Amino acid sequence: MKDQGLLDKIDLHLIRVLNTVLTERSVSKAAFRLGMHQPAVSAALRRLRELAGDPLLVRSGSGMVPTDAGLRMIAPSAHILRDAEMLFSSARSFDAATSTERFRLTASDYLDPLFLPMLVSQIKMQAPHTRIDLRSLSNEANYLTELSEGRTDIVIGNWASPPDELHMGRLFDDEVVCLVSKDHPANRRGWTLDDWLGAEHIAPTPTHPGAKGFIDEHLASLGLGRQVVVRCPYFGLIPAMVASSLLVLTTGRQYCERFTAQLPVNILPCPLSFPRMMYYQLWHERTHASASGRWLRERIKGVAQSLGPDTQTAP
Repeated sequence: MKDQGLLDKIDLHLIRVLNTVLTERSVSKAAFRLGMHQPAVSAALRRLRELAGDPLLVRSGSGMVPTDAGLRMIAPSAHILRDAEMLFSSARSFDAATSTERFRLTASDYLDPLFLPMLVSQIKMQAPHTRIDLRSLSNEANYLTELSEGRTDIVIGNWASPPDELHMGRLFDDEVVCLVSKDHPANRRGWTLDDWLGAEHIAPTPTHPGAKGFIDEHLASLGLGRQVVVRCPYFGLIPAMVASSLLVLTTGRQYCERFTAQLPVNILPCPLSFPRMMYYQLWHERTHASASGRWLRERIKGVAQSLGPDTQTAP
């Protein structure tokens, strides 16, 4: 770059001194406004004169006036200072009412089916000019890479052990239950652990190759296995499949309860004790200090907290 050597000698402090001296037309007044000693301002002015190859400020009668070159520098220097202030203030604050930010969310559809609609509604109500990209947490998505590369801002889902290299905020936990058709024999006679393990189960497609999912990971830790006969990548469609078959869905109570009034299904206790399902939002160090990132995480946390009496948020 032709003027790289010149640019290397200029810093924002010099631009501030330049603008103040030219607008005040006085070294002493500029020093007072800047909170500097007058000799320091004079030294900065000498550097500016050398860089510009122009006196910038000259005597006229009892005062001082900018030269032609100095006059031409007033507006650009003010513009640079305003841009610099905006550059850093935008990182420290977020104005939801005027922001045009694009939020990128990757979420599991194992969530309460009301969660994402409520979240989108809240974001658009409070930040009407923002854009929202929603992506499914599927077996095709490498969410660790997407978070680190900025292709997604937050990932929402349930993990027994979330990755240590990401920041984590707990959203809620949920009791593990079974969803079955009202015609399922277990409604009448109940079931033992052997009955449940031998039943025909439906389960979501794993989020990545080799993953077992929350239920099957816990069973494997106990040396047990169930009979999964249907794997479905569309979790929101599974309750309808359960309603018209003898398939068993084992998942969180909060999710199942959203369908008992819509479909001919019942919730049954699971004959095996499971840890509670834990739902988190995960984000990368890249967005940890971002004002807009903090705002978005608070909205997510608030929606999670509002969904039902069993919802628990963590600090």
